[in-house]
Amino acid sequence: MYHGNGTSKPTNLIHNKATTSILNDLCQHWAFKRMSGFANGVFAAWAPCLWDYYSTYLKKLLASDPELKTPFPSSVYSTTTFNFGPRTVCLPHIDYSNLPFGWCAIWALGNFDPTKGGHLILWDLKLVVEFPPGSLIFIPSGVCLHSNVPIGTSETRYSFAQFTPSSLFRWVDQGFQTKKEYLTSCSEEDMKRDSEQSQRRWKMGLELLTSVSELDI
Repeated sequence: MYHGNGTSKPTNLIHNKATTSILNDLCQHWAFKRMSGFANGVFAAWAPCLWDYYSTYLKKLLASDPELKTPFPSSVYSTTTFNFGPRTVCLPHIDYSNLPFGWCAIWALGNFDPTKGGHLILWDLKLVVEFPPGSLIFIPSGVCLHSNVPIGTSETRYSFAQFTPSSLFRWVDQGFQTKKEYLTSCSEEDMKRDSEQSQRRWKMGLELLTSVSELDI
């Protein structure tokens, strides 16, 4: 599911027939369904307020358009990507289209030595993290510059990521209409309130993050 780059409303991502068939098979595969469900559970356990924010918006979005569908019904994420390399490595980047205070769930897969390559680099935090095959990590990919260390030429590395574009949250906040339509329908008071909410959004996002001391563990 996506919204942006010229779309007039949220839509299911469209691929050619062959790719669509492969993606459908992957999303129905028991392994990816379990991985998606596990990531959703970890998200809910470690960031319950943020997870609830995702869940609430996704429910509103799906209720607004019965044609929209998510890759995995057991997850609050709207979108997923499969990277089959076979030596998947990403260059330093920030996923600007993702929710700034949101979490992106990333799985590392394949067959490689995690002590020699495949590390996750979080440039802003000056951290290089071993990221072994079968590991799951959550990062705020919308604001955090990140990349991977290359692996050996005889090794394989794949990734499976889940996220929700910030444009989908905005669509719900704008009353399920474009920004232009929303602004046209707004009164002066509505515009003022919207501006104030925009200025406070960064603080609201931080308040959704849960500290370890707040968790019931």
